[in-house]
Amino acid sequence: MPSTTSGKSKTSTLTQLQAFISGLQKQFPSGQFTLGNTVYTTAALVQLFQSLIDAINAVNAAQAAAKVAVSSSKATVTKVGPVVLALKRNLLSMYGDAATTLALFGLVPRKAPAPRTGTELAAAAAKAKATREARGTTSKKSKLAVKGNVTGVTVTPVTGPATPAAPSPSAQPAPAAPVVK
Repeated sequence: MPSTTSGKSKTSTLTQLQAFISGLQKQFPSGQFTLGNTVYTTAALVQLFQSLIDAINAVNAAQAAAKVAVSSSKATVTKVGPVVLALKRNLLSMYGDAATTLALFGLVPRKAPAPRTGTELAAAAAKAKATREARGTTSKKSKLAVKGNVTGVTVTPVTGPATPAAPSPSAQPAPAAPVVK
């Protein structure tokens, strides 16, 4: 029998150990064995195998107790979690920025969001536009699956008043030649 039970299931290991104990007690009630340069009596082998059986049974009991404890913990979290979250939200709305009062409850005031830079605002606007164009007019669910990509957003500061430039006639595309058949 291997020194570890990793290759076999616990049930088959327990069955094998019980069979060894039963067989040794019936066939060799006062026998003596030399195993790996160590001499064992039948009683010593039975005691050794019984200790492994007891250890495996203890592990099984501990694992079963752990499963029950985890299940109980999950049920309690499911029941108590929303109450904790509601109380936290209520306290934060009641006391706002009163750090000393919130500290009594182990809470800290909400941090104000940092103002966005012009570059961040421009990138957000470009991404929103690209997403709208990429989504097109599709169903609500398929719209959620599509995201637009933005590359190379460059923000150029305006230094003077903006005046619309009149397009030059040379910049206009030439009309297409008629197709002759």
